[in-house]
Amino acid sequence: MSAPPSSEDRPRKRRPYAPRLPIAERREQLLDAALAVIVSDGYDRVSVDAIAKRAEVARSVVYGAFNNLDALLSALLDRQQARVFQRLLATIPSAEDLRDPAASASEAVRRMSAMLRQDPDTWRLILLTPGNMPTVVRDRIEADRERFRLQVEGWISHVLADHSGPALDPQVLAHALVACAEHFGRIALTDPDTFDPEHLIGQVRVILDALLQPTH
Repeated sequence: MSAPPSSEDRPRKRRPYAPRLPIAERREQLLDAALAVIVSDGYDRVSVDAIAKRAEVARSVVYGAFNNLDALLSALLDRQQARVFQRLLATIPSAEDLRDPAASASEAVRRMSAMLRQDPDTWRLILLTPGNMPTVVRDRIEADRERFRLQVEGWISHVLADHSGPALDPQVLAHALVACAEHFGRIALTDPDTFDPEHLIGQVRVILDALLQPTH
């Protein structure tokens, strides 16, 4: 009776074979894999190993494209920001268009809602943010949030320039509006049937009409 094969005799399981790709294409593949890991498993599970596994490549392939995990995550945020952040800034009404601020704000909410539906994974990356996210990600998201808030504050300042009603603070209102937008964005991602978008848009107009109504 022959002896059982030793561990040295058994064929070793091969690592996933990664076909050679141009570096730009490889980076895009790895960024897609990183986004998929974050969306499905959260920031807790994102690592070079997890990204390599999702992309079906060896760790060395990841390190051949990015120096480290922080560099990869920064590149991911660069890409997603290019896709959505400029569009987000464009949703803010023009400072010159002040004829109907409530209508302008309602249209901005409509555009934001459409953006959320068109690219939910990017917004999960930004809005569904657990407390233990990597520092490089947290700092970047906070900086982008502040840029957006300052744009909103600037628009509110223009709206209130000729406002004869109660004294309203543009900075306070901008913080409140951005916080509300993020809150309802999270609901739209996690439980989209809770609020009908058109109902929310209508409520924005009702609230701002009441808030900006001049006193007599």
